[in-house]
Amino acid sequence: MKSHVVKRSIVVEGHKTSVSLEDEFWNALKEIASERRETLSEVVSHIDGDRTHGNLSSSIRLFVLDHYRSRPARSA
Repeated sequence: MKSHVVKRSIVVEGHKTSVSLEDEFWNALKEIASERRETLSEVVSHIDGDRTHGNLSSSIRLFVLDHYRSRPARSA
């Protein structure tokens, strides 16, 4: 399975910006936003405000990874 990086536009704190993410990360981010009952822009604004270094796309990937790592393990 090959995942392509796609550049997408999103509004963050009232400013339009673009992020380059693989479909899997974009879909996971939408899922997280839905779980939190927030818009994608709201979630990305939180990520943007909390980041201390790196670009926004990398920060989003790390946020998604951390979100799923911090979930309780499922029993098989």
